[in-house]
Amino acid sequence: MKKYEIMYILTANIDDEARKAVMAEISQILLDQGAQVTDVNEWGLREFAYEIKDQTKGYYVVMKLAAEVQAIDEFDRRAKLNVNVLRHLITEDHE
Repeated sequence: MKKYEIMYILTANIDDEARKAVMAEISQILLDQGAQVTDVNEWGLREFAYEIKDQTKGYYVVMKLAAEVQAIDEFDRRAKLNVNVLRHLITEDHE
């Protein structure tokens, strides 16, 4: 398994309960594929430097995990389909 860092931005207009449900759903996508999530760091609500999908703020979350490529591919596919995920970035963690 390779180590990855995933940063994703959720829409700012969902309430706390819905945001936690989306975060749990995202984590479950990875866990169902055999990934091991080692850290979840919520950066919170931040202002964008420019608008993303007509929004000026978003809720940032950074995850560190160990996973196979197919788990990352499935996360990428499902994050693109989720209307609450504005953007996401997957990088290989070389620590």
